[in-house]
Amino acid sequence: MDLRPIGVFDSGLGGLTCVKRLRELMPGEDIIYLGDTGRVPYGGRSRETIIKYARQDIAFLRRHDIKAVVAACGTVSTNGLEEIAGDYAIPVLGVAAAAARAAVNATRSGRIGLIGTKASIRSTAYDEKILRLMPEARIVKKACPLFVPIVEDGRIGDGEPVLELVAHQYLEDLRRAGVDTLILGCTHYPLIAGTIGRLMGPGVTLIDPGAEIAALLRRRLEEEDALADRDRGAYSYFVTDSAEDFAQTASLFLGFRVEGAVSRVSLEDR
Repeated sequence: MDLRPIGVFDSGLGGLTCVKRLRELMPGEDIIYLGDTGRVPYGGRSRETIIKYARQDIAFLRRHDIKAVVAACGTVSTNGLEEIAGDYAIPVLGVAAAAARAAVNATRSGRIGLIGTKASIRSTAYDEKILRLMPEARIVKKACPLFVPIVEDGRIGDGEPVLELVAHQYLEDLRRAGVDTLILGCTHYPLIAGTIGRLMGPGVTLIDPGAEIAALLRRRLEEEDALADRDRGAYSYFVTDSAEDFAQTASLFLGFRVEGAVSRVSLEDR
């Protein structure tokens, strides 16, 4: 048994959808969450900058004596995470590999769609992981840069006019390509999965990377006999911009009321 916390980070608040999944699968774990809200989104940054930010995020989390790190950020997971993960003595897991495997297992036709930030779509990380498992797969990708600010602004309701308009335009090419599986390549996107699923149609399976990485981490901790043996863990939240409205916004991502203090921190000097 290992009672040290799990560290989770994202460029903003989307990674809280991963925290929600972790809580469902491992309610006894303490979780330290870092949202780099002062520099959100990472999706338009260069690969070098994304790696720099990821190292700073991990350095902050490691100050809390964590037993594992989850990069709950599709952009980080597809831009250098595997290169830097080996620099740490604890597991550093990203959402891309787990989601790619789930998509390969789910597809019937081999036509797999991927939506994500510009940086995630620009990367070939998902392509490589999918094709390694299914060489005959056809991958159709679409950058959806407006989804993150729409979600962060709370415009996630079914029938929300701005979301409907943007989603229809983004998803049209994927529909025409006939994909039967769609990876939600950013942890913000599960919050608008209802709209995405309705527009894509009932024959398309949506892959939630947060759910997949939570299941992978649980298996990893079980194998290492490192699961926390208690009824309920504690949660700590850190952001790099204003913490004032965090609780209200975070509840949309988490599906439960935020308890405890939210702290603002600086990462630039780390």
